[in-house]
Amino acid sequence: MPAIPIVRNATANDYPRIVELLTAAKLPLDGLHGADGFLVLHGQDELVGCAAVERYGQVGLLRSVAIVASERNRGLGRLLVQEVLRRARQEGLSELVLLTKTAEKFFAGIGFQKIPRDQVPLAAQASIEFTTACCSSAAVMRLAL
Repeated sequence: MPAIPIVRNATANDYPRIVELLTAAKLPLDGLHGADGFLVLHGQDELVGCAAVERYGQVGLLRSVAIVASERNRGLGRLLVQEVLRRARQEGLSELVLLTKTAEKFFAGIGFQKIPRDQVPLAAQASIEFTTACCSSAAVMRLAL
């Protein structure tokens, strides 16, 4: 891993590695459309993390946040999500929402708050992530930007 990891927009060539990362992290692949909307975290010789935002008007649905197991607990997930937040603000989004079964504490540490599912804007509730990809027992979280 280089001293400063690089976060960049994903390309079509990154998609197979993104699928590997999501599969290893047991995250849903439903609703993915290639590398569109993904940011990737690149280490010295390999892609070690990914995250995506699906846009629904002024609301972004943060999904598919994954870091390769050997690089976890080093602050890389936080670095990646902070860049997602920076770009979301820059693009004029008013809030981000997400679903998680395993990372509620991580996202709470970044400022996301748990909310009832029915408080998510209807357009985001109609996404594949909300309707079929993620189970109804997943925590729903929101961050105002």
